[in-house]
Amino acid sequence: MHKVIQNVSQLTCSLDSVPAMPLANKVMMVDPAYFNVDTPINAHMVKEDGSLHKLDKNKAQAQWQNLKNAYERIGFNVFVVQPVKDLPDMVFCANQSFPYVDACGNPHAVLSNMFNDRRNQEVSYINAFLSQHHYQTHRIASRTDGFFFESMGDALWIPGKRFILGGYGFRTDKRIYDILSQTAQAPIAIFELTHPKFYHLDTCLSVLNANTALACKEAFTDEGWELLARIFSQIIEVPLLEADSPGFACNAHCPNGKHVIIQTGCVETEKLIRNNGFIPVSVDTSEFIKSGGSVFCMKLMFF
Repeated sequence: MHKVIQNVSQLTCSLDSVPAMPLANKVMMVDPAYFNVDTPINAHMVKEDGSLHKLDKNKAQAQWQNLKNAYERIGFNVFVVQPVKDLPDMVFCANQSFPYVDACGNPHAVLSNMFNDRRNQEVSYINAFLSQHHYQTHRIASRTDGFFFESMGDALWIPGKRFILGGYGFRTDKRIYDILSQTAQAPIAIFELTHPKFYHLDTCLSVLNANTALACKEAFTDEGWELLARIFSQIIEVPLLEADSPGFACNAHCPNGKHVIIQTGCVETEKLIRNNGFIPVSVDTSEFIKSGGSVFCMKLMFF
């Protein structure tokens, strides 16, 4: 079944009947040497007075290293891609590609059509990395025709399942999902994003395992929340205060079904995570949140 699902009535099967897919088991990160906030491209980049956030570059480098260490401590090998001058957001490397394996186990990746012109320049460098790791990469639509797609910022695999969750409304064009479903040979449940603070699906939804998701209800339409609740038997509802910056709690990442790497200070969300049998791993990504990204944005899981 390869189709786009927009509401509960179109969800005609349970996840138990969806084919399995291996878990991504490698982590890629981009060194933040050129990370900066110089152009406001999302609502988190500006202060209440409208001015841009100022960064502490040394602190950002230390925070990035601590996040890398967190992945390594729980058993992941982290591959580091060198940054490119004048591409300050390349550190948010979830956004440029969408890796998967086909039914025969061969690695593929759909490349992004980034909404922002400068960010779109990042894609070729991540493409080069994936090609070096024997990925077949695909461009599935034309950016000039408005088919914007921001990959794992908006498209999330359900762990262990050949089933995708897709967000649209700010960065990714809704039309892309029909093409992505056919390309990746997987059904996609799609969600309209209407809150400007939650411009990517990964800012308001973190999939912890095939049964459990971390989500902020205010980011979804009523129809979207109903669909999410039908897909997951357990939704850990994150309070808006912690989902918004400077908490960014829903940009947490659970790479192994057990540990949830999350921005420090999200006290209520960490409590909910523990109560549901997961282990929170607190890290400080506050310098990166000034640019609208945290843990999930700062890595790419690949196979």
